[in-house]
Amino acid sequence: MCHTGMGKKVKKELEPPPKDVFDPLAVESKKAETAVLMLQSPEEEILAKSCDALYKFAKKGDENKVTLLGLGAVESLSKLISQEDKIVRRNAIMVCGIMAAHNDVRRLMQKLDMIPPLIARLAPEEEVVVHEFATLCLAHMANDYTSKARIFELNGLEHLIRLLSSPDPDVKKNSVECIYLLAQDFQSRSAVCEQNAIPPLLELLKSDYPVIQQLSLKALGSVSCEAECRQALKEHQALDHLLKILEAKELNDLHVEALLIIANCLEDVDTVQLLQQSGGLKKILTFAETSPLPDVQRNAAKAIAKSAHNAENRKFFHEQGAEKTLVDLLGSDNNGVKVAALQAISVMCANVVSKDIFNKNGIFQIIHLLNKDNAEVQEAAVFALANLSTGCPNNASAVVEADGIDALVSLLKDKGEGVIANTCTVLINMATQESLRLALESHGVMTALVATLQSSSNLVLRKALLTVAALGCDAEARTEFRNAEGLIHLVKLLNSNHDEVRRNTCWAIAVFASDEVTAAELYKFGAFEILQEMNLSTSRRNNFSELAESKMLDNNLSLKYNQKGHLSYSNLIKDGFYDHGRLKPSAKLPSLEELSKQPPNQNRAVILVNTKYPELIAPTPPPEEEKPAQEPNHGRSPSSHSRSASREKIGRNVPSPVDDKQDLPSGRSPSLSRSGPKEKSSSKIKNRAKKEEEKTKEDEEIPPAIIQPEPLPLITPWSPPVDQDLIDYISEVTSTILPLPHPREQVVALAKFIAEKMGGAMAKDRLHEFSWELHVSELKYELKSNVIPIGRIKKGIFYHRALLYKAIADRIGVGCSLTRGDYGRAWNEVRLLDDSVRAGTKAPPETYIVDLMHQPGRLMKHGSAEADHYQHI
Repeated sequence: MCHTGMGKKVKKELEPPPKDVFDPLAVESKKAETAVLMLQSPEEEILAKSCDALYKFAKKGDENKVTLLGLGAVESLSKLISQEDKIVRRNAIMVCGIMAAHNDVRRLMQKLDMIPPLIARLAPEEEVVVHEFATLCLAHMANDYTSKARIFELNGLEHLIRLLSSPDPDVKKNSVECIYLLAQDFQSRSAVCEQNAIPPLLELLKSDYPVIQQLSLKALGSVSCEAECRQALKEHQALDHLLKILEAKELNDLHVEALLIIANCLEDVDTVQLLQQSGGLKKILTFAETSPLPDVQRNAAKAIAKSAHNAENRKFFHEQGAEKTLVDLLGSDNNGVKVAALQAISVMCANVVSKDIFNKNGIFQIIHLLNKDNAEVQEAAVFALANLSTGCPNNASAVVEADGIDALVSLLKDKGEGVIANTCTVLINMATQESLRLALESHGVMTALVATLQSSSNLVLRKALLTVAALGCDAEARTEFRNAEGLIHLVKLLNSNHDEVRRNTCWAIAVFASDEVTAAELYKFGAFEILQEMNLSTSRRNNFSELAESKMLDNNLSLKYNQKGHLSYSNLIKDGFYDHGRLKPSAKLPSLEELSKQPPNQNRAVILVNTKYPELIAPTPPPEEEKPAQEPNHGRSPSSHSRSASREKIGRNVPSPVDDKQDLPSGRSPSLSRSGPKEKSSSKIKNRAKKEEEKTKEDEEIPPAIIQPEPLPLITPWSPPVDQDLIDYISEVTSTILPLPHPREQVVALAKFIAEKMGGAMAKDRLHEFSWELHVSELKYELKSNVIPIGRIKKGIFYHRALLYKAIADRIGVGCSLTRGDYGRAWNEVRLLDDSVRAGTKAPPETYIVDLMHQPGRLMKHGSAEADHYQHI
C-alpha cells in the first residue's frame, strides 16, 4: 500500500492499447497448404513471405510443383504478379518462373492468360530479378505454339530483344532462349530481323557463358532460314565471326550450331562466291575433313548438300574439291556422317564433271555401303547411285564393275518404298546398255522384280513397271519374267485405280507383247479384253493403252485378223497363224491347240498356215538309284554319244521351206519327211552293227548283274500339223515367180498360181456351182479336225485364196495386205508404181485390189467400181 505522504514518488499509470489493433503474430507453418492459403492475405508482408516459402518449395522438384498446382497456387500467383508492392510482385514472379517448367502448370498459365502481365514485368523500371524470372517463365511457355503466337501478338519480342543487352547473364540467357523458340515461327523470324536483333545476337557470341553462346547460335540458325535475315548477317560480317569460331578448337562445342548457320548462308550464290574468294569455302571443307566430331562432319556435309542445289554453287564447290571431301566422309564410322555425305553426293552429281570424279573414287565405296545393315545408309547409298547413274552410262557400267548387281537385286526385297524406287532407277539407267542388261538378267533381276509388282505402294509399282519395261526388250528377260509368273501380276495392274501405275503397266505390256509367245500368254490372262475396255473409256485411256493393244495384235496376227479383219503390209503371216473367222464380241479366241483337239462339227473350218515341223525334246531322266562302286566308262560312252548327237540334231533350227528339200532336218518324224526313211535306215544298220560289236566287249568286261539303262524315248510336244502342200507351193513360187524382174509381174503371176491351186477361175454367175463347202467338209472329216491346213484346200473361195496369197507373198517379199469382208469375201491390196511413170520420178504408188477369183491376175484400182464389185456381193 503506497502512501504518498511518505514522500515516495508515485509511478504514472500506462494507457491501455487501442481495442481495434491486432498484436503481431509470429506463425511457423510446416505445410504448403498453409502457405498457399496465406496467398489470399491482404498483408504485403505475409504475401511476400508466403511467395518466398513457395519458391523454395517449388524449386525442390516436379512433385512439389504438382502439389502447388493442385492446391490452387497458380490462380493466386496469376494475380500477385501484378501486385503494386514490389517485393510481393518480385517473389510471385520468382515462383511462376520456377513452376512454369512443368507442362501442366504452363497449360493452366496459358488458360489464365498470364502472358500479358508477364510481358509487363519486362519493363525497364522493373528489378533485374523480375526480368530474370519473367523471361524464364516466358521461355518455358514459348515451347507451346499458342503461347508463342500470344507473345508475338503482344509485342513481347521487342522487350526480349532489348533485354539481350541486360547486364545480368541470366536475363540474357532466358531472353535469347525465348527468341530462339519464337524464331521457329515464320512471322517471328522476319520480325527478329526487322527489329534489328542481329547485332545483339552476334554480340552474345562473345559471352563468357557457353550456354548463352549456344542459344545465340541457335537463334541465328533459325533466323538465317530467311533471305532478308541472311542479308543482315552478311552486312554485319557474321560469317567472319562464325569462321573464327570454327577455327578455335577450344570452341568445338559451338561448331555444330555455327555450321548450321553457314549452311543456310551458303544457299545464296553471292555468299558462296564471297567465301570462295576469301578462302572461307576451303576452310569449311578442310574443317569437315579434319574435325573429330561426327556431328560437325554431318552438318558440314549437310551444308554442302543444301548449297549445291544451286548450279553456280556446285561449280564453286567443285573448284574447291568438295568431291574428295565427301568421298572421304564416306569412310566415317558414324552412320549419320555417311548419310549426310551420300545426300551431298546425290546433289553434287547434278554436275557432269562431278559425276566423273565420283566414278573414279566414290562408286565402289557406295556399293559397299549398300550391303550395310543400317537402313538409312542403304537408302541414301542407293539414292546416290540413282543420281550418279542417271544420264551417265560410264557410271552405270561402274556399278557392274564394282560387283553391285547382287546388292541391287537384294534391295528389291527391301520393305522401304524409297529404297526399292531408287534401286529401280539404277536398274533403268543400267538397262540402256545391252551388255549391262545381260549382266542383270544373269543375276535373276526379272524374277526379283515380279515380287515388287505385288507391292501396295504406288511409288514402288510405278518404278518397278518402268524397270520391267526397260529390261523386257530382251527375249531372254521376257522368258524369265514369263516363267516367274510375272505376266499374271502385270495384267492385274491394268485394273489399278492409280493413273500412272495403269499407264506404266500399258507401257510394260506394249514392250512384252513384242514376241508371239508372250503376246499369246498376255491374251490368255485377259490383257486384251481389259485394254479394249480401257481404250473405250475417256477417263482410263492413256498414252500407252492403245499402243499396248496394237502391239498385242501385231504379235498375235491370228487374233488381229479375228478382231480387226485386216492385216497390213507389215503384218507378215508366220507359221502357226490360223483364221478362225469372226467371234461374238464377248467371246474369247480359243488357242490353236484347243481348236485342234475339238472333234469335227458344223462350225466354220479353221484355216491353218504352218510349214514348221515339230521339234523333238529329250526328256529329263528320272533320278538314278544307287550305282555300283565301279562302272566302266567305255560301257556307256557309245549310248551317251548317240544321245548327245540326237540332241544336237534336234536342237537345230528347221530351215526355211523355200530351201531345197534335201536340206530338211532328219530329226523330224518319218511320216512327215520324204527324205528321212532312207537316211535313217542306213544309219540304223551302221549303229546296230556297232552296238553288237560293243555289246560283245561289254559281255567280256561287265558283270551280268549290271544292266545298262534303256535310252529314254524322245518326247514330241503338241504342235500344229505340217502343211506339206504349202511347203511345196512356197518352193515352187520361190523358183518360178520370185526371179521375175518386176513387182507387177510377181503380183500377177502369184495371183494366177493361187487361183490354179484352189480350183481355177470362176465366173461371177457360176459361183453357186463351185462346191467348195462340200470339199471343206470332206477335209474336216478326213482330218478328224476342224483345223484344215490351207494347202489341203483345192477348192477355195475368196477368203481362202486371199489368205493363201498373203501367206505366200509374205514369204517371198511381195508386199500386200489382207482384208476380210462380209459373206466369205476377202481381198488383197498391193501398191505398185504406174507403168506410165518415168523412171526416176517420185510419183506415189497406186493401190490395187488383186483378183484371185474371176480373172486371176487382174489388178483393179482401189475405189473403182470393179474393185467394189469384187469386194462386195
